Amino acid sequence: MTDHVYRVIELVGSSETSIEEAIKAAISKASNTLRHMRWFQVVETRGHIEDNKVSHYQVTMKVGFTVEDENVHLQP
Repeated sequence: MTDHVYRVIELVGSSETSIEEAIKAAISKASNTLRHMRWFQVVETRGHIEDNKVSHYQVTMKVGFTVEDENVHLQP
């Protein structure tokens, strides 16, 4: 079994439709520049209220992706 090293970044996605769409939007956009994304964890959910109705969802998440072997330089 190969050991894995992960890097974790924070992303914020938004949507007028739903929390799920906010997550999907952030992952989709990040996939344009990040490789090897493996997992996400929602750490905060917010929204915007307009005229007494939910008008916007915003989700902050941690996203983990594997670091390529040639980029790993760990010191003991």
